[in-house]
Amino acid sequence: MRTKICGITNYKDAMAAIDAGADALGFVFYEKSPRYISLEDAAAIIKKLPPFVEKVALFVNEDTASIDAMCSLSGATLAQIHFEADAPFYKTLKTPHIKVIRAKSKEDILKYSDEYRLIDAYCEAYGGSGKRINTEWFDGVDCSKIILAGGLDPENVASLKSYGFYGVDVSSGVEASKGKKDIQKVKDFIKNAR
Repeated sequence: MRTKICGITNYKDAMAAIDAGADALGFVFYEKSPRYISLEDAAAIIKKLPPFVEKVALFVNEDTASIDAMCSLSGATLAQIHFEADAPFYKTLKTPHIKVIRAKSKEDILKYSDEYRLIDAYCEAYGGSGKRINTEWFDGVDCSKIILAGGLDPENVASLKSYGFYGVDVSSGVEASKGKKDIQKVKDFIKNAR
């Protein structure tokens, strides 16, 4: 499974994740998150990163012009849309993007099944709740275009391999404190996901 380490707030954590084999890094541009990073700080980190690593910018309730501008200015290569948006929104968005489904039921995980999408457990607040989704919902489902998030950590990620998820996304499960990664947990998470 491919791995995304989300909630990156500093260059040291970014490079440690890349050195451990992360396929993607996540930068949270949502000010209410404890893992929020400013556009300027994200740009300073992204500018120094090596090639072939996806730089994902997470957005909540932003318009398409703001998302396009922030991705361009920061150097982010993919926008993660962590809120409900309609078809015209996605048609207007110029930046490559991935939709997030905050699943309340098994039926929710089947939305956008012809697209790559990120599925997270539903919670009232946006992002980083650490709440785990019911994995039984994925029994018999084609998971090859699903990136799973929510409540993952180095201990439980290996148990997901049989589902055939495209990837996994972790934030709080590999932290020493909010916004700071535990490098050993990052290494163990990526190793166990592979």
